[in-house]
Amino acid sequence: MTAPRVLAVCKSPGHTMTKPRTNSVRLIEGIGIEGDAHAGATVKHRSRAAKDPTLPNLRQVHLIHAELFDELMAKGFSVNPGQMGENITTAGIDLLSLPRGTRLRLGASATIEITGLRNPCSQIDGIQPGLMEAVLERKPSGLVRKSGVMAIVLASGEVRPDDPIAIALPPLPHEPLKPV
Repeated sequence: MTAPRVLAVCKSPGHTMTKPRTNSVRLIEGIGIEGDAHAGATVKHRSRAAKDPTLPNLRQVHLIHAELFDELMAKGFSVNPGQMGENITTAGIDLLSLPRGTRLRLGASATIEITGLRNPCSQIDGIQPGLMEAVLERKPSGLVRKSGVMAIVLASGEVRPDDPIAIALPPLPHEPLKPV
């Protein structure tokens, strides 16, 4: 397996499903990605903000593992970094297996903390029909959501493609990820 690294970085000033790739993004402590529609100390996801705009923003940064794109390709889907709304596409790390509270250092100084799973919505089918069903897996233990993880920014910094990712697990007992 390859060493954990950043494959791509993306942001969008508007609430769009797809986020264009860029050469770098600036993570801001307690806020998110500078210039991204989901940046802020309080919730920015439109449906959640409509219910209670004072809730803390546990979805400042959205990450997807590039290995998901390979899995989707085997099912007949062609998905590229940023297309499913993620800010950071990773390689060499099983994001979905990380426990809540895992910290990732991206590049030289940016640090994020995983808060939970992204709960995919029907807008994903706007990318390609059937894609939402493809990112969900039904197992006897329950529904597995494969559309990435969400995080908050603990330390500011610039993040670029090919930056290394350092993983720091939280103390035991580990809490599994749940949708946020």
